[in-house]
Amino acid sequence: MGLTNNPFGHVKVLGSAFYAILFAFVLSSGCSRSSEVPVIDFSQTISMEKPGPALKEYPTLKVAVGAMISPKETFIHYRQLLAYLGRKIGRETEFIQRKTYKEINELLGTGQVDIAFICSGPYAMGKERYGFELLAVPQTQGSTVYQSYLIVKDEAFRRLEDLKGRTFAFTDPESNTGRLVPAYWLAEIGERPDQYFGKTIYTYSHDNSILAVSRGLVDGAAVDSLIWEFYRATNPSVTASTRVIRKSEPYPVPPVVASGAFARDHIKQTRQALFAMDHEPEGRQILEHLKIDRFILPPADWSENIPRIKRMLAYVEGKNHGSEKP
Repeated sequence: MGLTNNPFGHVKVLGSAFYAILFAFVLSSGCSRSSEVPVIDFSQTISMEKPGPALKEYPTLKVAVGAMISPKETFIHYRQLLAYLGRKIGRETEFIQRKTYKEINELLGTGQVDIAFICSGPYAMGKERYGFELLAVPQTQGSTVYQSYLIVKDEAFRRLEDLKGRTFAFTDPESNTGRLVPAYWLAEIGERPDQYFGKTIYTYSHDNSILAVSRGLVDGAAVDSLIWEFYRATNPSVTASTRVIRKSEPYPVPPVVASGAFARDHIKQTRQALFAMDHEPEGRQILEHLKIDRFILPPADWSENIPRIKRMLAYVEGKNHGSEKP
């Protein structure tokens, strides 16, 4: 019990039994501090395979992947994706992870990572502050949007209103689907999460939230539709005991972004490598494991959805001050 066999070097993956114990402890104590939530140790980094001696003159490509947007089962495939990019652009690659969206945004803003896979919420709220640039967006089942799913286990829960006074799991304070959307739903009925739910916790990943609901450790959670659907397709036992009782409107799918400090020619090179993945056997195989059709430039309606996220955040934060509904 404790650590599972881990193909990711120094990243520690907690076993299922350990998850249950820690979640039970969090819920019984009523504490929502991030240090008490069962998560991977994201303070570590993983060095990818080296392309070859002739390429060492180029700086290492440092890439961050938000664990909140990716099921743990896909970490090995993200490593493969980064190794693939490294070979295509002639750079050594370093895989960097952090626990929160805020930490990844700050790494981008200070140029400590070159590119990152982030959530649409932090992108909408941090683009101007941190100065990162949109590289590409993944297309999944022909779509570049996703939703927030409100999930429960107990048959007695059929609406958000049925969860009043109950235990609820958010993913990250800056998550669009995992925190902002359910907070907006509550604001619409004149409520706030800290007053509406009996207890709230942050799990810092959507798969943690799904597991918490399926095991009865919390009564409800708001999760990324892409990750819930990923599990339904690849490991249905994870979602079998959960039910989706509400879906949000579509929002722009989590993008791939570059730091403002990343050189323009490197941005162009990396973008081209992403766009070419679905045209090569190795690239297609990696994308298939990640349930991604291909990487593309965002369509016009993707960008148009970003201001709506900002307005939703402003409404949630200013509801008690007379803010108009978005």
